Amino acid sequence: MLAKVGCVGRRLSQLGALALIVLAAPAAAHVVDNGLATITVSERTIEYNLLLTLSSATPQSPDVMQLSQSGAPSDYASLLQAIQQRIRISSNGGACTAAPGSIAPPSQNGSGVSVRLRFACTDTPTELTIHDDLFDVLGTGYHTIANIQWSGGSKQVVFLTQAREVHVSLSEGAATRGVGSFFLLGIEHILTGYDHLLFLLALILRGGNLWSLFKIITAFTIAHSITLALAALNIVMLPERLIEATIALSIAYVAAENLFMRKAVSHRWAVSFLFGLVHGFGFSNVLRELGLPKEGLVWALLNFNLGVETGQAMAVLIAVPVLFWLRQFKWEPRAVMATSVVVLAVGLTLFVERALFAS
Repeated sequence: MLAKVGCVGRRLSQLGALALIVLAAPAAAHVVDNGLATITVSERTIEYNLLLTLSSATPQSPDVMQLSQSGAPSDYASLLQAIQQRIRISSNGGACTAAPGSIAPPSQNGSGVSVRLRFACTDTPTELTIHDDLFDVLGTGYHTIANIQWSGGSKQVVFLTQAREVHVSLSEGAATRGVGSFFLLGIEHILTGYDHLLFLLALILRGGNLWSLFKIITAFTIAHSITLALAALNIVMLPERLIEATIALSIAYVAAENLFMRKAVSHRWAVSFLFGLVHGFGFSNVLRELGLPKEGLVWALLNFNLGVETGQAMAVLIAVPVLFWLRQFKWEPRAVMATSVVVLAVGLTLFVERALFAS
């Protein structure tokens, strides 16, 4: 009897340790740190305006880490210098010359850091190359979402650590768009958004057979695609705090179903669809903040959503074979229950934090 009690105690302590490790992860993992750049081409002059959120302005460089929210403009000179050194623009194969830029610190209402640069080119650009190395200053989790505008069209791109350079043809009437960059952003968003991954894991832990899993994943995909489009196009908008808190609640709810409802699989597709609507609003935040032309946003939306679906498929294709393999072992139900307990604890913690303590 004592041996059994000791075994249970050890398992509970192991489970508690695992829960503490998970709970120690950053609570704001769903937030995407980014800079919003508007790049305007006018004859031989290129205006580069960059808006950094306060969390984005937390670089790894010791000189820049001293920034404070209430600092004077002079305190931001090192950040301005770092940005000027890491943004390079070329026109028709020749480097454009950067003029002294300006930077405005955040105001008291919490707006971002605003940077303005100007580049002078030797001739009117027909082929433009933009290189962004801001990741070396602001961290590998940072990325710049840019809207490039000229008299003949526009292009929306995302600069990532693995995609630091973009080439743009400015021929008259050309309105190309950065398909690959928004696709990569969608993959990154789903694979680094651990709350979305926890929700998917909770959904498929007791997903039943392959047909049941197919219905669950399909319902989630359709639902979040609908609200992602509605929110990104500003047709339906909900408070971000409400969305983030409900996403956390969805994680806890599905985990609780795994623990306390024997027939959870029978209606799991409906739960997946209902909460998938909420997750779609969460996916939309990064695109809705861009302020892009409507037609550009539609194109970005399609490719971003395709990236989200690809990242989701990658996660499911890894998880499902493992879950089916575990079913051959007698301890698989206990493993599912233990995992659900941890996921429930994480979901409830995130819900309390986002509902009560989010700024």
